[in-house]
Amino acid sequence: MSDTEKRDSVDADSDPLTLDLTAVQRYMCGRLPGFDADVTATKFQNGQSNPTFLLSTDAGAYVLRRKPPGVLLKSAHAVDREFRVQTALQDTDVPVARMHHLCEDDAVIGSSFYIMEQVVGRNFSDPALPELTSDSRAAVMDEMNRVLAALHSIDVDKIGLGNYGPNGNYFVRQLDRWTKQYRASETDVIDDMDALIAALDAQMPVDDGQRGLVHGDYRIDNMIYAQDGTECRAVLDWELSTIGHPYADLAGVIMQWQMPPGREGRGLEGINRRDLGLPTDQEFIASYCKRRGLSGISDFGYYLSFSFFRMTAILQGVRKRGLDGNASNPEHAARLGAFVPEFARAGLAALTGKPH
Repeated sequence: MSDTEKRDSVDADSDPLTLDLTAVQRYMCGRLPGFDADVTATKFQNGQSNPTFLLSTDAGAYVLRRKPPGVLLKSAHAVDREFRVQTALQDTDVPVARMHHLCEDDAVIGSSFYIMEQVVGRNFSDPALPELTSDSRAAVMDEMNRVLAALHSIDVDKIGLGNYGPNGNYFVRQLDRWTKQYRASETDVIDDMDALIAALDAQMPVDDGQRGLVHGDYRIDNMIYAQDGTECRAVLDWELSTIGHPYADLAGVIMQWQMPPGREGRGLEGINRRDLGLPTDQEFIASYCKRRGLSGISDFGYYLSFSFFRMTAILQGVRKRGLDGNASNPEHAARLGAFVPEFARAGLAALTGKPH
């Protein structure tokens, strides 16, 4: 368990979204080692969407990830998809935790869940990587770039994920999906978001035919690195993964870096990256293109704008769950929800090429 995980965890029994550990133990006994004796659960505060718990047993530690309770948006919190994609990625160049068991019987704990291995290592919540040296920062970011390019080079048919998402223009269907999700969780009228949705629809690029596996939330804080090195041990949080356009993931990385630095924004805005050994946006994109054999990316402003739009919709969903009392961490949900108008404004700025 990383130092970050220890800081960001609480006893499961003290959290409003408690885990029925007795039910889990009864169900898992005989299915995995260690559940025939005492089991303890610790809830990670990270991960607003699907509550996640560290299970400690005499046979070792496991991680349980479940759907949250309450009324959920259709297709959201798909732990079964998380389980499927990570199972398919075993033994590829994309490091993931090993999956152990999927339970789709809501009667066990009130929602479906899966259990996977605990990946021991370091998790970096701040992309500025203040705890590392300049050389190590450069190596960690290069590894992040390598894994992203490897993900987008996966032959989805070869690993059994050819039907993991529909065919057709990814951005068309994603714009439709996230607009519906946003409207379903809308609590206030945000003029910039309405304008952004209209602009993204009007300026949709022609589909270039690229189709592959996308993570959907590819960020440094969704990765586990070696405890004493810069090798990625696992990419986490695959809830939003699908078959789609790889530029969505790449633009998502750049979007995150354009946010303010600090615990909430977790961005690199205003930071002198060169002095810290961190890549510029352009350098990261160039390295990615080189690894994938691409000459460059046109219309990147659109993909960046789309990333801001989708994150606005996601954060609005987090905000709504917090107001409804269904958030994994209600206080954190409220803080994240406060970013909704800012993300919408940034999306419009990215589309016009103006600084946000």
